[in-house]
Amino acid sequence: MKYVCLVYGEEKDLYALTPEGMAKLDADSLAYDRSLDQAGKLIIAQALQSVRTSKSVRRREGKRLITDGPFAETKEQLLGFVMIEADNLEQALDIAGDIPLAELGTIEVRAIYNVPGS
Repeated sequence: MKYVCLVYGEEKDLYALTPEGMAKLDADSLAYDRSLDQAGKLIIAQALQSVRTSKSVRRREGKRLITDGPFAETKEQLLGFVMIEADNLEQALDIAGDIPLAELGTIEVRAIYNVPGS
């Protein structure tokens, strides 16, 4: 079964890291992604650019509305995602718990919805 691990955290915590701390986090994250790939569990992993570069799109009464930033004002921002293949939810939670950014933020784990007829 496929799961997406949504990586949430506060960008300010990333900006507070020393250059060495950020380099270590990047290296640890890439190493973990490689280990998942070698185990046949990784589908894709991506970090996202700053929330300051994001836009939100809504359609209301046939009109497209675009605003800067994420849809909701939250303390944590979506920093990236890891899509995995896991045997079950428990295995997906184990994988998510080892994502290096779990130490700074929160990893939300969701099963992929298989659209009927797709």
